[in-house]
Amino acid sequence: MKPQKLLLLLTCIFPLIFIGSIEAAPAAGKSSLTMGDAINKAGRQRMLSQRIVKAYALVGQKVMLSANIQLRDSIKLFEKQLAELTDFAATDEERKTIAEVAALWKKYKALATAKPSKDKAEELAVMSDKVLKKSHQFVLLLQERSGTNAGKLVNISGRQRMLSQRIGKFYVLRSWGLDNPEYKAGQDKAVVEFTDALHLLQNAPENTSEIDDALAK
Repeated sequence: MKPQKLLLLLTCIFPLIFIGSIEAAPAAGKSSLTMGDAINKAGRQRMLSQRIVKAYALVGQKVMLSANIQLRDSIKLFEKQLAELTDFAATDEERKTIAEVAALWKKYKALATAKPSKDKAEELAVMSDKVLKKSHQFVLLLQERSGTNAGKLVNISGRQRMLSQRIGKFYVLRSWGLDNPEYKAGQDKAVVEFTDALHLLQNAPENTSEIDDALAK
């Protein structure tokens, strides 16, 4: 399988194969999301935090024509989902955490939408990890509210999407000539974490034959 197709598969398929296992939860406020939808979208925010840096660095290197579109669409999707998840937040802790994500996003977006610069790439990478960390906290809060093991599986599978983009992020930053040793270490760690989580998902007792087939790919 070509790398581009593999990344697309990892980005799309992982959480979707488990979402059906989560019963619909009453929406908070005016939100129409189910709990499965919310965990999926919150998990996708983690992935987008990493994809934005990857696309930014590709635009800066002028090595992929579609990188501009990927960067623009990733920023647009993060912002759209941020609004949806803000509406879905039901507890004080959830509302506090998603507000912190929004505050970080404002700074991150300002960097990501500026003209790509090698000098600013490391600052953007640092900011991406702050957004990632806070977004992950929000996913865990939703997982806790779901009260199901299926919610945990959607979280783990959604994290695989993030790891696929995180590996790409570090690779592209290094290919740009940024020799920060943390990038090589981060890439290696993400590969190990992806492999370990894949084994966990493959052994989940909730798996159906369809899920097993999807994971085998």
